[in-house]
Amino acid sequence: MTLDNKTIVQGAWRAFAGRDAGQIAAFFTGDAEWLAPAGNATAVALDVPSHMVGRDAITRFIAEDFGRLFVGDVVVEFHGFYAEGDRVVVEETMSATLANGKLYRNDYCFVFELRGGLIHRVREYMDTARGHRDVFGGVFVG
Repeated sequence: MTLDNKTIVQGAWRAFAGRDAGQIAAFFTGDAEWLAPAGNATAVALDVPSHMVGRDAITRFIAEDFGRLFVGDVVVEFHGFYAEGDRVVVEETMSATLANGKLYRNDYCFVFELRGGLIHRVREYMDTARGHRDVFGGVFVG
């Protein structure tokens, strides 16, 4: 039985939550890309690229780097999964405790593009000003 794209992306989110590199990597093509807004607070705080290229880079970010900033109480509240052809759109709100002890809460929209049952590209959208406020304090001037 072949899984539909929506089910594949839902499975990927479960793997992301488990932070197991092998399970995460299994959801991506070797040449996968993850594109987030340039200068977003997570990329700046962790000194990682906002455009990750390759299964290994994406897996390392999710399994290792993510937990250096979002250290506890990570909760993802899903608002919807919408599938059409090779694309799955995910709406969510994520909250967590940051490494500095502050609370982080932001809304996200992800567009997953699949190829052959694997994630080939992810475009990530979020409120970048809110992210900077939560991570760094003050007002973001980008």
